[in-house]
Amino acid sequence: MASNRGQARIRGTTYSSPHGLPLDFLDRVVIVSTQPYSADEIRQILAIRAQEEEIDLSPDALALLTKIGQESNLRYASNIITTSHLLSQKRKAKEVSIDDVQRSYRLFYDPARSVKFVNADQGNVTFSAAANGGDAMEIS
Repeated sequence: MASNRGQARIRGTTYSSPHGLPLDFLDRVVIVSTQPYSADEIRQILAIRAQEEEIDLSPDALALLTKIGQESNLRYASNIITTSHLLSQKRKAKEVSIDDVQRSYRLFYDPARSVKFVNADQGNVTFSAAANGGDAMEIS
């Protein structure tokens, strides 16, 4: 559970407490302070992930994945490892190169770029549940 609500009313009562949690429950909660990963930590996590998946990354590819992990998120960067590996296998390479990572980045959008894409092309993407008989997305 995570909460950043500060002082809030406990649901179902008129009492207020930190995070809106009953005080007897709050006494039993462990609070863990977190910090964003540094570039070195992201690089190390991605290198371990590639090693576990038995994927050889070039140093340049690992550096680019680290930058992607910093600017987007670690989950997206680790997923790009897999798609980059598939692209390197297609060209029968033994190692994932920076070109494979760049191509994967262009093919698969992270959440922030996906939102920008949909907002920019809002006129071409319409949501019409009634016309399609359900919750379908229609691309015109």
